[in-house]
Amino acid sequence: MRSALNQLVYDPRGVFVVLSLAAVLEALGDSCFQSGLHRTSGVARVISLAAGVVVLSFYGVLVNVPSWQFGRLLGVYVVFFFLVAQILAGLRFHEPPTLPIVLGGSLIAAGGMIISLWKR
Repeated sequence: MRSALNQLVYDPRGVFVVLSLAAVLEALGDSCFQSGLHRTSGVARVISLAAGVVVLSFYGVLVNVPSWQFGRLLGVYVVFFFLVAQILAGLRFHEPPTLPIVLGGSLIAAGGMIISLWKR
C-alpha cells in the first residue's frame, strides 16, 4: 500500500486525488461525530460515532502512509477541506454558507494559493 500511495503522490494529479480524498474522509468523519454527539441518540448515536472513528482512521492512514511533505501541501489541503466541509454542511445538515463563511473561505483559498505557489 505504501508503494502505491508513494507512486500516486509523485504525480501532481495523484496529489490532487489523495488530498481530495483526504478532505472528504476528514470532513465526513467529523460530520459523523457531529451527528453522533448532537443529532442522534441510542443505537444511531453509537453507529455514528463508530463510523466517525473508522472514517477518520482511514483519513489518518491516507495522509500518513505516503512519503511526502504534507506540511508543504497543507495550504492546498486546507482549501479542499474547507470546500468539502461546506458541501457536507449543506447536504447533511442543511446549513448553507453565510456571508462571513464565504468571505472567510475566500481568505482561506487565497492563503492556500500563497502557501502552495510561493517560490522557495
